[in-house]
Amino acid sequence: MISPKGDVVLSALPNIRSTTPGAFAFAVGAEPSPGYRLRCVRGRGGFAEVWEAEAPSGPPVALKFMPTSNTNTTARELRSIQSFQSLEHPYIVKTYDVWSVPGYLVVNMELAEATLLDLMLVYRDDLGQELEPATLCLYLWQVAEALDFLNARQHVRDGRRVGFQHGDVKPNNILLFGDTAKLTDHGLATATFGPSTPCSRQGTREYAAPEVFLGSITDWSDQYSLAITYYALRCGRFPFPPPVKNASRSSLRPFADLSGVTEPERAPLLKALAPVPQERFPNCCEFMSAVLKSLNLRVDFGDADTPMKVVPATIRSGSNIFRRPAGPPASHGTLRRPPFSNPGS
Repeated sequence: MISPKGDVVLSALPNIRSTTPGAFAFAVGAEPSPGYRLRCVRGRGGFAEVWEAEAPSGPPVALKFMPTSNTNTTARELRSIQSFQSLEHPYIVKTYDVWSVPGYLVVNMELAEATLLDLMLVYRDDLGQELEPATLCLYLWQVAEALDFLNARQHVRDGRRVGFQHGDVKPNNILLFGDTAKLTDHGLATATFGPSTPCSRQGTREYAAPEVFLGSITDWSDQYSLAITYYALRCGRFPFPPPVKNASRSSLRPFADLSGVTEPERAPLLKALAPVPQERFPNCCEFMSAVLKSLNLRVDFGDADTPMKVVPATIRSGSNIFRRPAGPPASHGTLRRPPFSNPGS
């Protein structure tokens, strides 16, 4: 429901409670809900601000504040929460609760150590080296599992079985929890009823598949974005120049420049980046399997006592390899810019 001023009237929506009667001011120590005390800003973007906060019980949480004056974005976020809150997957960020304070929708979520982009910058700036391929593949394999779970038409919505295309796969939307990566920010997710679904939302242009610019999203659109993410994190640049508006499919995404990776890696990337969606891999895990094979790596799925890891294909199960810098990645008050443009973050 929209107020005469254009704000989303959250009290008119089901399961949205208001927690503060007066104006809310952002400050360290402020309480947007009883028992939740703001600690520090963890990220700022064009549409939201994320704070780390103490919780009434348990570990700290992430609170995402979205201005209700931005009606389209806030309404879209609410629809996303309603669609995704019941979906449980080990590699999808959990949303615990949602409420409102004057002027803002507040989303209570798991608190991560950092984004995958942050980790790449730790390697580059603090260690003076590129992100380890095994590290990158470990995290993106987990993201691939989450995407295949979302993409499969196994979810019930309005009495129909649908899949979901995330619609905004990129490094800033991959959060790290130790050796686990989780996908977040589902505000652009689109329910799919068939291989191709009309869609007017584009997500972040540098990561979007060409069909998205032409008004549709397909079963393979997230895979395309995952391939762009892999390449950008692997070598610090995009395989294409920035897309232009009102362009044809071929001019939107010319032939990919994959010179930043090894020759064996280029074949799976070219397939995942095919302009025709049906020519890509059947799913995201098959794409990552091909990437692992090209690097002579494999996933060791471990067991109840051993975490998942990526190891050389010739190493037996249970062997240990270096995956990330000692200690947690550095946390930044605001998200740092990558060494490649990312205006959509």
